Amino acid sequence: MAQLAQEEFAAFIGLDWADAKHDVCLQATGTARREFLSFAHRPEAIDAWVQTLRTRFHGHPVAVCLELNKGPIVSALRKYDFLVLFPVNPLTVARYREAFTPSRAKDDPTDAELQVELLLKHRDKLKPLQPQSPAMRVLAQLVEHRRRLVGDKVRCTNRLTSTLKNYFPQVLQWFPEKDTAIFCDFLSRWPTLKAAQLARRSTLEGFFRVHHVRSVDVIDTRVQAIKSAMALTTDDGVITPNVLLVHALVAQLRVTLQAIADFDNAIAQRAQAHPDFPLFDALPGAGAVFAPRLLVAFGEQRERFTSADALQKYAGIAPVTARSGKKSWVHWRLQCPTFLRQTFVEWAAESTRHAFWAQVYSQQQRDKGKAHQAAVRALAFKWIRILFRCWQEHTPYDESVSLQALKRRRAPLLHNLAKGGRCIVGSIPTET
Repeated sequence: MAQLAQEEFAAFIGLDWADAKHDVCLQATGTARREFLSFAHRPEAIDAWVQTLRTRFHGHPVAVCLELNKGPIVSALRKYDFLVLFPVNPLTVARYREAFTPSRAKDDPTDAELQVELLLKHRDKLKPLQPQSPAMRVLAQLVEHRRRLVGDKVRCTNRLTSTLKNYFPQVLQWFPEKDTAIFCDFLSRWPTLKAAQLARRSTLEGFFRVHHVRSVDVIDTRVQAIKSAMALTTDDGVITPNVLLVHALVAQLRVTLQAIADFDNAIAQRAQAHPDFPLFDALPGAGAVFAPRLLVAFGEQRERFTSADALQKYAGIAPVTARSGKKSWVHWRLQCPTFLRQTFVEWAAESTRHAFWAQVYSQQQRDKGKAHQAAVRALAFKWIRILFRCWQEHTPYDESVSLQALKRRRAPLLHNLAKGGRCIVGSIPTET
């Protein structure tokens, strides 16, 4: 939506949202009088309020300031074309309130009025909400939900590990990978060491073959380990409750693994249909997981970020420098979209296994005394600069081009690359 001049808005509204009701402060253009009201968080109540605005202001644009850029109320208001939403950080409203209310008194109508003042006095600092296309927003939700499911899977496997250590620790050695169907099936069938040892050797061998364990030596080793294992405890007071918990956790893990697989299929179908997907699919270490997440991170609105520096700051990758008098210190950025930062950091860490220069650069940071996470964030900072250029110019990433740029700048990283066994001949990197 094109930026509108202040006089082109028929009214300015501050909306302090809540779970059950929303408080509103409204000031019409050309008057200093402010009106206050509240309405319930119900689709009918929201629509009735918006329709009164449409009738009163004859469908002319109305500016609405609110403390979030997504959520139920944002989704409800976005469908009305004459409303222009201006999201602000809740911390901005809080600091603005504290500046004029040293007692720190707070009330919802007051916060709504403060948002009106932000619109009237500081609208040049605010940006109207410009959502991505429906296809991109669907993909954004899919990748974020999938990442949360992965977190659920980790929590579930950690609980399983902790529970099994109480009475059946051997199974953790037999199956190093806990997030697999064979691990779930084994525990469902033989939740205790005694149950596994009572099974026939042929039954155990058939179980492993059905789960695609083809090596005869591996099968023999596992079966022998099962038959010769010694129980940690035979106390029924320990085994019985833990077996019940293992069954419950295995059921949760199965559902979570299936949900992740379903999300993977949905993400692959939608991501591969996007014209920018090849730019991110070819990145080192991107794969089926990180390529869609990076596509969502950059989005499709190339005018959204004026430079790589703007994206680095927005994503929380760029550090913050604070100065006061003779003191100066650097700290990481606290306010940012956490999932966006997580995407860049996780992929940067994965890229060290696939891009030689990334591995060397990360080690270079560690040699300077930086912690692992600080080194990964430094690498992510560098990656964003490279990818931003590729994204803006619709050009796939080419490692040889990046190395040549380092060569032209005589970057110190080249020395470390050479020490690591990589030399640059012409424009093609080769192993020495």
